[in-house]
Amino acid sequence: MKLATRYILVLFLGMFVGAALILDMGVLAEREPAKEVLAPLPLDELRTFTEVFSRIKADYVEPVEDKKLLEDAVQGMLAGLDPHSAYLDAESFRDMRVETEGQFGGLGIEVTMENGFVKVVSPIEDTPAARAGVKPGDLVIRLDDKAVKGMTLTEAVRVMRGKPGTDITLTVVREGAIKPLKITLTRAIIKIQSVKSRLLESGFGYMRITQFQAGTEKGLAEAIKKLGADNKGPLHGMVLDLRNNPGGVLNAAVGVSDAFLDKGLIVYTEGRVTDSKMKLSATPGDLLNGAPIVILINGGSASASEIVAGALQDHKRAVIMGTKSFGKGSVQTIIPVSNGGALKITTARYFTPSGRSIQASGIVPDIVTEEAKLTKSEAGDRLREADLARHLENGDEMAKQKEEPKKEDKKDDKKKDETGKAPAVEDYQLQEALNLLKGISFFKAQKN
Repeated sequence: MKLATRYILVLFLGMFVGAALILDMGVLAEREPAKEVLAPLPLDELRTFTEVFSRIKADYVEPVEDKKLLEDAVQGMLAGLDPHSAYLDAESFRDMRVETEGQFGGLGIEVTMENGFVKVVSPIEDTPAARAGVKPGDLVIRLDDKAVKGMTLTEAVRVMRGKPGTDITLTVVREGAIKPLKITLTRAIIKIQSVKSRLLESGFGYMRITQFQAGTEKGLAEAIKKLGADNKGPLHGMVLDLRNNPGGVLNAAVGVSDAFLDKGLIVYTEGRVTDSKMKLSATPGDLLNGAPIVILINGGSASASEIVAGALQDHKRAVIMGTKSFGKGSVQTIIPVSNGGALKITTARYFTPSGRSIQASGIVPDIVTEEAKLTKSEAGDRLREADLARHLENGDEMAKQKEEPKKEDKKDDKKKDETGKAPAVEDYQLQEALNLLKGISFFKAQKN
């Protein structure tokens, strides 16, 4: 089979809800339609199809165009295979190519279909959906005044997309909520910053990848270099946050994994045809020079995120913390068709270096840490020996006080993030990851 321009992507699960149709999260390859002789057609079944087609044309209450009936039939064939196989018309296929660049119009959520409803896989950070409080696992049952039940995923996405600045109200069912919630979102142009970073405290960095894009690997390297400069020395450890990361470009996931590995397999795929079999391996060089890594994942971490977490977990290069990931481990191939559209068909599964299939299983953390919020105790500081009247002075402290003037205590020396909040106080999982990094770094230093 001759290959056309080939690009491999790990794309977003279901679809991005935007001003245009986005992509499914899966390893994706584009190729020309097959030129080999196809298998014989099932004549009896085609005769039935022709009969049904003719009855609809003759007897349906309203006239229906041939094009619509045939496109609906094609969509039905693919939709009946699995949640990630689909037919893309010419417009959807064109939009799919454009929107992998990381900027698009919409709400900023990844969705799939479940039991006839639109299910939110993850809201994208810094988008209308995230700001409005949409959460992973929400089931969308109405779009404005339209019921979702009976729509295809493509139809639902087209209702949700629209002109930036316009509003849409999602009616969602959320686990634990007494009644459906109505959430109004304003469509916007979504610009995704793939890599965000900061120092948690001296020696320990934080890296968040919101989505795997073509420039993610480069952004990661630049961010690590900047963290080193801000720290005025090599990092002792880093937290890599992949929570609610729905996936993205496969090469970016491989590049991020490779950034922390010197050798070995990163991911491989297996399918029925030769083109669906790949093995991608690491090259020499570790940007952190062996410093410990803790990776945070949750149920919104899918596909490319699972490739990274699975590879570093199998190579014992990182400790995985959080909750089990989404479990998207299938490969989709894009095959253009003569009318300008394309077929997106699941052609393989991908596996971690040790041979684990992530499909429907996900990555299980080494340390399960549920999501929670930390708050400072209102009881105040406990009474200490130094607070007691006429307490005995520390001999070492007395000597120090003679040598240098007394310094005023700092009330709050915690690093602030972009929101002005101390991240360790706000994020329990992140605090636990930081504590683990400190422990690993301490024992590593003791051995040395």
